[in-house]
Amino acid sequence: MDFVKYFREQAQSNPQRIVLPEGTEPRTLRAADFIIKEGIAKLILLGKRDFIEDFAHKEGLQYLPQAEIIDPHNHSKIDEYAEMIVEIRKNKGIEIETARELIKNPLYLAATIIKAGDADGEVAGAENATQNVLRPGFQLIKTLPGVSIVSGVFIMILKDKQFGDDGVMLFADCAVNPDPTEDELAEIAVTTAKTAQNLLGMTPRIAMLSFSTHGSAKHKMIDKVAHATHIAQTNYPNLIIDGEMQLDAAIIPEVCLKKSPNSKIKGNANVLIFPTLESGNIAYKLVHRFAHADAYGPILQGLAAPINDLSRGCSVEDIINVVAITVIQAQNRKK
Repeated sequence: MDFVKYFREQAQSNPQRIVLPEGTEPRTLRAADFIIKEGIAKLILLGKRDFIEDFAHKEGLQYLPQAEIIDPHNHSKIDEYAEMIVEIRKNKGIEIETARELIKNPLYLAATIIKAGDADGEVAGAENATQNVLRPGFQLIKTLPGVSIVSGVFIMILKDKQFGDDGVMLFADCAVNPDPTEDELAEIAVTTAKTAQNLLGMTPRIAMLSFSTHGSAKHKMIDKVAHATHIAQTNYPNLIIDGEMQLDAAIIPEVCLKKSPNSKIKGNANVLIFPTLESGNIAYKLVHRFAHADAYGPILQGLAAPINDLSRGCSVEDIINVVAITVIQAQNRKK
């Protein structure tokens, strides 16, 4: 399956309102023009109207003026949004003037717009660090009911189609949690399984990765992964999940047969759960660079509304595709 085509067609079937807080960033504006042209999303751009309109004229971006444009320093809902922040953050004792200043920051304004129900999702990160993109979501949007942890998944589309589902795999957590506990790791696995099902229509086959396969080594780091696997299996017995496993046993059937002949995933994992952030982050970048895989994400999981982060080295195509994915997430939330 051509998943890029799939993402875009799914988004076009029911476009959602997506806010782009980096509304004066050149790649973002070029992506926005294409997104509007193709009907992938209804866009809200945050930034100075004059700058955006001048850029569109100079670059020949004829569809860009169709976006809703909001100036963070001058718009009609400043008071309403500031009062909303005061209410949400009242336990922190935030004052109204502080809230007014806060929503001049486009990332906070974007999260507030979503919280108010005036947008369905957000994509940012072309010129902001991940922690700056995530912080307003944690503070204002918060997590879904029953979810305690937000995590980041990368959709990896490999040239070698023998892996995953026709070359498609999910890697998590590669963006948020440096050293998740065993309970958190179990929740990341379950949340990623739901992402595989809801976003991609995949039946997840989850490998909980470590440097041991079913007790071939002993260490407290291995124990964490083994316990996390047991927690996920106990709470969600219908999930196809196995661990702790080494990577080769997870993705190569012949190796799995030798190391773990009774494994449920049989060396055909399409979801890889990494024990720490450093291992996940290193792994996705290795696969992206060495195997020339396409890497989409991090797609954030667990927030009450979709907010997705971009790499600061992202391309226009990356932005288009992450917006399409965010639209699909928003569609699923409404279902």
